[in-house]
Amino acid sequence: MAKKIAANTHKRLAEQIRDFHPDVIAYQITTYDWGSPRQQQAAYEKLARTARDAGADLVLVTAPPFTIDDFYRQHEDAIESAPRAAARAAAKGGDHVRLLDASALWGTDASAAKAQRSKDGIHSCQQGSAAFAQWFTKRLGSAYGFTPAPPEKWADGSWTGNERYAKLGCE
Repeated sequence: MAKKIAANTHKRLAEQIRDFHPDVIAYQITTYDWGSPRQQQAAYEKLARTARDAGADLVLVTAPPFTIDDFYRQHEDAIESAPRAAARAAAKGGDHVRLLDASALWGTDASAAKAQRSKDGIHSCQQGSAAFAQWFTKRLGSAYGFTPAPPEKWADGSWTGNERYAKLGCE
């Protein structure tokens, strides 16, 4: 069933990308990028082709560290193989695909303060979201020749007080 849903999703996504005409598409590896390493790589390569066909580059970004709980335990191998599959897809994608390793920002230990996870060890707190936005736009700016807006312009907005963060136990 999931394969059938994904096929329709990708078709709609490809159409929307063509209509939007982006220069860059960013995709952060998720906790749901399951499948064998070969399936993962094929999916990232398909996304890279979709981006290229629309005239855009693809930037793949590794996921932050998170706690492997009972739900994720059965998918742990796929979660661990996804960054390597993305790296292989980026290597095959030439100049139009790149991989950014977010462990430079968050590290690899979900329980470390550097990871900026909520109390559940999975979700990002607003500080983690802001830190990622700054880290990511700085790298995009370097790669594509623009200067990102300084955090003072956006990091203190009303979004930081959103109740979704309170539910996650963020401070």
